[in-house]
Amino acid sequence: MRAWLGRPSPSPLRKAGTVAVLACGLASPAGAEDEAAPELVRRTVERRAIEAVIWGMPAVNTDLMLQAMLRSTSAKPNEIVFWSRPVNWKNQTLTPNPDSIYFMSFWNVKDGGPLVIEIPPAEGGAIAGNIVNVWQMPLEDAGPEGADKGAGGKYLILPPGYAGAPPEGYIPLRSDTYSGFALLRSNLASHADADVAKAVAYGKRIRVYPLAQAAQVPETRFTDAYDVLFDSTIRYNASFFGNLDRVVQNEPWLDRDRVMIDQLRTLGIEKGKPFNPDATMRATLGDAAREAHALLSRRYDAGFPVMNPGIRWFPAAMQEVVKAVQEGYANLDAYPVDARGVTYTLGFTGIKRIGTAQFYLMANKDREGAPFDGAASYRLHVPPDAPVRQYWSVTVYDRDTHALIRDLPRASVASISPGVRENADGSVDVYFGPKAPDGDEANWVPTVPGRKFELLFRLYGPEKALFDKSWKLPDVEKVAAR
Repeated sequence: MRAWLGRPSPSPLRKAGTVAVLACGLASPAGAEDEAAPELVRRTVERRAIEAVIWGMPAVNTDLMLQAMLRSTSAKPNEIVFWSRPVNWKNQTLTPNPDSIYFMSFWNVKDGGPLVIEIPPAEGGAIAGNIVNVWQMPLEDAGPEGADKGAGGKYLILPPGYAGAPPEGYIPLRSDTYSGFALLRSNLASHADADVAKAVAYGKRIRVYPLAQAAQVPETRFTDAYDVLFDSTIRYNASFFGNLDRVVQNEPWLDRDRVMIDQLRTLGIEKGKPFNPDATMRATLGDAAREAHALLSRRYDAGFPVMNPGIRWFPAAMQEVVKAVQEGYANLDAYPVDARGVTYTLGFTGIKRIGTAQFYLMANKDREGAPFDGAASYRLHVPPDAPVRQYWSVTVYDRDTHALIRDLPRASVASISPGVRENADGSVDVYFGPKAPDGDEANWVPTVPGRKFELLFRLYGPEKALFDKSWKLPDVEKVAAR
């Protein structure tokens, strides 16, 4: 593994300061004279830490967003943080949608008991929502393509081990963790100010409250995070394990994950005990996080199974992960931790009914198989009659962070974007590059020389032609700047 990463073998001099790891039960028997033991222990800790990063990715991803909310806004759990305009680059979550209005509630039922997330009927607006636990396993989808089917509904999140019978009139969601989040997109008809205001007003009809207060529903507090730096990008350093420790301390162990108890104890992460790594341990954890990043990045670059043979666009989650999360990991002979780890380096949330409210395609290479280069110019030809009931969009993200490219004025072109020019046959050409093509500024997304990028093509309200493959999105091609 180290050979392909191009990293030198660890120096025996790093034996110094291994007291912390030796105390975790991996040392040689007392009195044993083994000069290699400290380095052997260090390598064992690093290997286990690499696996912990891959395994813990979805939960750390969740915690990073929660911490960004607590750090950057005044919002609290069981409230709603929202973006009053389509997000700009200051929303540094993973692959966010700049053509929707976001509402998020980071819920917690540990102390307050069952919690209600009330979705309004799809009249004058609609929600495309996903309610997930801390591991981003979908509990339910909400809105016209969710359990309420557009009639509106009261989604009732029940804590782990909840024994009572859920009251009538609610959609019960039994969670095996105490926390998670709801990603609730208020659908946008266009970017016109009136349509943005309408989508925001509709989203503000969402209510979040404890079941204990259902008889007299309290006001839900909304906090606007638009134009606030909200950075939850993955940290591939020792701090990753601080987020992971917080999850371990606050959440119950799931049976499928109990094998990780001793693995994490080796790293100093143990339920009920403080996580306080010394400098040497932090250095080892940092090395492990960086190596895990290299492994996950390599797998991503190797490519996911494509949507259509011969075309490089691929669904944004591997089928084995989609199947596992939709079934709640019910198959006892499968646990796609590696593929899940890659998936949650790229984005967030889980979708129970994937392909109904939305479908996502990604590309990180052009037609010739070369990575997208921010200094070059490219064209995507979107064929006519795109199979969507609502809209399509294509967004540029930073390849290294999988977030919006910092300091750029725009990140996407959508069928609902102002001024987008169609060709005579109804097709649309979208351009990517550091300079806008003359006459097609509205069809252009800027890139940054020296930075690789990736693309995500969203279809909101996808239709049959996408899935029976009678409509295909072609590869992105490199073109001369004009």
